Amino acid sequence: MRAQRAADGVPQLYTQTLAEARAADLASIQAAGGEVEHVHSVEDAFVDELGLPLRIYRPEGDGPMPTLVYFFGGGWTLGSIETADGICRRLVNAAGCQVITVGYHLAPEHPFPTAVHDCHRATAWIAKAPFVDPERIVVGGDSAGGNLTAATTLLARDNGPALAGQLLVYPNTLYGSDTPSMRAGVDPHLFNQTSVNWYWKHYLTDPAQGRDPLASPLLAESHAGLPPALVITAEYDPLRDEGEFYAEKLYAAGVPTTLTRYDGMVHGFFAMAGTLDGGRRAIAEAATWLREIFSGD
Repeated sequence: MRAQRAADGVPQLYTQTLAEARAADLASIQAAGGEVEHVHSVEDAFVDELGLPLRIYRPEGDGPMPTLVYFFGGGWTLGSIETADGICRRLVNAAGCQVITVGYHLAPEHPFPTAVHDCHRATAWIAKAPFVDPERIVVGGDSAGGNLTAATTLLARDNGPALAGQLLVYPNTLYGSDTPSMRAGVDPHLFNQTSVNWYWKHYLTDPAQGRDPLASPLLAESHAGLPPALVITAEYDPLRDEGEFYAEKLYAAGVPTTLTRYDGMVHGFFAMAGTLDGGRRAIAEAATWLREIFSGD
């Protein structure tokens, strides 16, 4: 994959304008995602109360359903409901649960902490929806979506709604991290240090905001009382260590936590199930974990 990128001269997203990067990010994800899976029903909705769009994926069945609320990745700057479409379809079919994607506002037009509060407000609204089982709600996301997931669980712990679990896929958890994996992340053809810094620059209006636990969940005063977690990381990812440090923090605080590192994988592999076996295995692991959480096992 890396060799192909180099041969094709694929420009890094951070070298493009925001409009170009957003279009290129979507095209890349769709190309790597493989065949679009059919699900029983897909509904787009705009919730005036939230001022946000949602996409609701449902498996066959009636009544309130166990639900994964999913936050897409893209460094808080790129990404959309569309970029998470392949992931959500695969999880609906593999886990047999309802998945709802939240179209939170992007930076730099809407900087921190807008996205965090969008995600929390949307989760609280979803928890009251008649088609959702309020006792079986999991929040999840990849990359920046994993960061927003962790931040949402911190807000929900103190303000509701009650959550059954959190799915964190290679999440950002610490602004300005200087970990071994971050220092090693210099490959010009892969997601690297420059990529990470570019996203943070768009998200925060002041570096001091990086000390806020809603931006850097690793810095939260306490992680006790948070919902059970599945944390997925990739070997060749600058964010690997901070994701694994967060899993350790959760475990030390008494939170039931499963951590899986996918060797040989790079950042973004969770969305590459159409081309990478590791992506397919990670989706399957997440689906199995969701089934266990929703069944109460």
